[in-house]
Amino acid sequence: MQNLFLLATKNNLHDSLLTNQEKLAVCYHDLFDYPLTLAELIKWQPSQKIPFEKEINVSTKGGYYHVDSREGLIYKRILRKRISAKKMLIAKKAAKVLSYVLTIKLIALTGSLAMQNSSEDGDIDLMIVTKSNSLWTTRIFAYLVLSICHLPFRRPFDKKQKDRLCLNMWLDENDLAWKKSDRNLYTAHEIAQIVPLVNKNKTYEKFLQINKWILDFWPNSVKIGKWKINGKWKLGNGKSSLLEKFCYRIQYNHMKSKMTREVVSLTRALFHPQDWGKVVINRLTT
Repeated sequence: MQNLFLLATKNNLHDSLLTNQEKLAVCYHDLFDYPLTLAELIKWQPSQKIPFEKEINVSTKGGYYHVDSREGLIYKRILRKRISAKKMLIAKKAAKVLSYVLTIKLIALTGSLAMQNSSEDGDIDLMIVTKSNSLWTTRIFAYLVLSICHLPFRRPFDKKQKDRLCLNMWLDENDLAWKKSDRNLYTAHEIAQIVPLVNKNKTYEKFLQINKWILDFWPNSVKIGKWKINGKWKLGNGKSSLLEKFCYRIQYNHMKSKMTREVVSLTRALFHPQDWGKVVINRLTT
């Protein structure tokens, strides 16, 4: 923190003032064409436990920290922020409409829009958390509501993605934790950057508490309260209804021929055909 204070008092950044962890923060976000402000350099400073020995030079301009010779990203970020503001209006409209589906407990922005870093042709990624044992019935109702309200959404292998809603993460409220094998720098960042739009019964806080391991990678990224998972938050062991199982089966049968590495079960549906975590980590270390 003292090191960052020294940076803030200088008009020009001297690369030697940066620690390896601060360079890692800049380098990580450079992969997404995202230069950092001083506040973001503090927020997204990785844990000291994460090794980073890559030789990079960092410069500053207009209050943004970026990899040397990549100052053009500053203007790109400013433009993307304006683009993201327009997409945010669509996301909020969709969230308001979907909030009337009683079995939906959390609607949150994920991906580039959560960081206000959407490209002109980008879609709008949403994560949905549902009440226990209702994910697949809720999913049908959600798409029905979007269709009735004429809100465009992406379908599998749909090449048209500009301003379309992409509901690519579905979680049952009793299955919110990420497996240890999937916990890495990238996944932790994706969770930490989530922006809740509809949050019923503190489901967002519950989600963060269950996934507080993200602080092992990005300790300053988000504040996580000490919520107790009991009472109305108690993880139930209720069985899925016949209707829920039927909705799951017909949807699974429809999509299984198109699936690659998607995660699909009665309590979660994660539609991420490409392992971006592996791609990002490889680029950071090579």
